[in-house]
Amino acid sequence: MTSAQAPTDQSESGEPTGAAGRRPSTDAIVFVLFGATGDLAHRMVLPAFFQLVQHGLMPENYILVGNGRGDVSHENFRQRVQDSLTAQGLDLEQGPDAALWQDFAPRLRFAGGGFASDDPGSLLDVLSEARESLGTNARYIHYLAVPPVAFAGLTEGLAEHKLLDGARVVYEKPYGTSPDGFRKLDELVLSKMDESQVYRIDHFLGKEATQNLHVLRFANSMIGDIWNNRHVQQVQIDVPETLDVADRAQFYDATGAFRDMIVTHLFQVAAEVAMEPPVSFGDDDLQEAREAVIAAFRPLDPAEAVFGQAEGYRDLPDVADDSTTDTLAAVTLWIDTDRWHGVPFLLRSGKQLAESRQQVSLLLRKPDGPLTQVPGQGGVLALSLSGSGALELSLVLKKPGPGLELVEHSIDLHLEDIRGADPLPPYVALIHDVTIGDRTLFTSSAGLAQAWRVARPVLDRTEPPKPYAPGSWGPDEVQALPGACGWLVETDR
Repeated sequence: MTSAQAPTDQSESGEPTGAAGRRPSTDAIVFVLFGATGDLAHRMVLPAFFQLVQHGLMPENYILVGNGRGDVSHENFRQRVQDSLTAQGLDLEQGPDAALWQDFAPRLRFAGGGFASDDPGSLLDVLSEARESLGTNARYIHYLAVPPVAFAGLTEGLAEHKLLDGARVVYEKPYGTSPDGFRKLDELVLSKMDESQVYRIDHFLGKEATQNLHVLRFANSMIGDIWNNRHVQQVQIDVPETLDVADRAQFYDATGAFRDMIVTHLFQVAAEVAMEPPVSFGDDDLQEAREAVIAAFRPLDPAEAVFGQAEGYRDLPDVADDSTTDTLAAVTLWIDTDRWHGVPFLLRSGKQLAESRQQVSLLLRKPDGPLTQVPGQGGVLALSLSGSGALELSLVLKKPGPGLELVEHSIDLHLEDIRGADPLPPYVALIHDVTIGDRTLFTSSAGLAQAWRVARPVLDRTEPPKPYAPGSWGPDEVQALPGACGWLVETDR
């Protein structure tokens, strides 16, 4: 096992220096982007690298090497990257971004011919040239923006060609698509490198609003004091989408909504909501707090889970005529801790639904007392995870005027409106954290093993998904899960 990782960058106080610290790594770095000509790299990863340049967070000395099967020249790769950035609305011909592009473009290289243990293509030659330019002490950061089926082969290739010494390796999600698949992949990965070198990315943890869950709760006693089952009757973590899966049907048909969203993103968000106060916000302590509460997740009950499939899904190219892949999943999660015992966590995500939202909602209990006709839920604290994030607090107030008429009224705060706010998109924040060695917002081997334990009973189901009409809110059975509270994103609040 390799354990030659260099020390991580931290402040003198020992606090993590991730997105909040916002200072570039002092290392010389060779970034290797596997899958550099794919859709994920085009939409998310390559633009994120350039945004790091815009924020002054790339190291002073770096080279970015794209890798793929095709025979693409350095110049053609630069043009592809330029096209990706232009599609994001950037003007690289004039203005400040043009000057940044002139510095960024010469640092881009491409190594074709794929990469495997028995055939590294041109990657070793390109990396040798990069290290000659930056120095032999340059650190490798390998980013695997490829389908999960390629993780094992690339990991073995990196080990075979001695590209893991002191390196950091970023794995996209899903990191395994079943409990057994996760175990086999993780055993392989940890036989080739140390856990501290492994960065299993989950961009929901990199969202500004997800990170603000910590601060909202631990820095405000009026919020922290109600963060428990005495005051909260239900938690909803809801990520419906209007989008279909046409552009990634082959990947999606092997994964589905439950594996793609709930076992990965929504379990992690639930852990952020439900964890006990960590010893500190350092990466080890925060990960330990997340893992401890995931260990308290009760295995899912198939009777409290609904899987749906959008009508017409089987007509898509690359989807089997008899596919049983779920395009919608909704489950009830129970957390067996003193703080959350008896409080249902409702998790939902699906494609081709009526609206796109990313929302965490804490539904407060109606208070006992003289006011017996409290409308609505009696108070809701909702956080939007979309974009830079927003906070909505729904309160019950007296409507100004004669008599005692109670009404619900919401107070909204958009995080980007905070004075001096400079939010980083999730991929930008997380790639920056990799460069400085901050693993606070990344999932761990132990935490994911627990997540798959919780998911197993539902994965073993044999009932086919229930059909639903595109543009609806899914099968009728989904509506029954939250009971009388209903799904909050389906109501006008």
